[in-house]
Amino acid sequence: MKENTRRILSVREMTTIAILAAIAAILFMIEIPVVLFYKLDLSTLPVLLGAFAMGPWQGTLILLVKSALGLFHSTSQGVGELADFIMGFAMIFPAALVYQKMKKRKGAIIGMILGTVVATVAAVLSNLYIMIPFYSTAYGMPIEAIIGMGQELIPAVNSELKFVMLITAPFNILKWVVISIVTGLIYKPLSPLLHGAMKR
Repeated sequence: MKENTRRILSVREMTTIAILAAIAAILFMIEIPVVLFYKLDLSTLPVLLGAFAMGPWQGTLILLVKSALGLFHSTSQGVGELADFIMGFAMIFPAALVYQKMKKRKGAIIGMILGTVVATVAAVLSNLYIMIPFYSTAYGMPIEAIIGMGQELIPAVNSELKFVMLITAPFNILKWVVISIVTGLIYKPLSPLLHGAMKR
């Protein structure tokens, strides 16, 4: 009986993961232009909800499936999906880990603040060493031209490092704060549904 129960729970958990990953993949295609070539999307929202409901490793699996689905319509040969996975993981894993240890509103807030900081650092490094070099090569755009675009927006931007510190970092802080706020608003109402999908 116990083995059958575990099997049913496992199947239901995987079903929840698949549904959240599918929703995340759809949201990944809906982007709102914010600054230069940076666009805001809420695709990590279902991932974070799943990570809070089930745990950091399950959240990572949702993120992985979302990124894999994104490869079917990738315009960056998978490089963008790789960077998105790195940044998403940097957000959801520490956030869910803290919440798992402190399952209260305070734990969720602390976790999302920590996740925002870690994800912003990951975004700076990913853009500096992966995204900017890739797009510079793929689109034949000298890095100096990219820096110039940033300099038109913020005169102090005169190097790759300043570009990611003054443009990439603030954009990502905005992105993760928005996702954190929305998560905070809808997690509690959706929590019975998310947990019910696994416990029934």
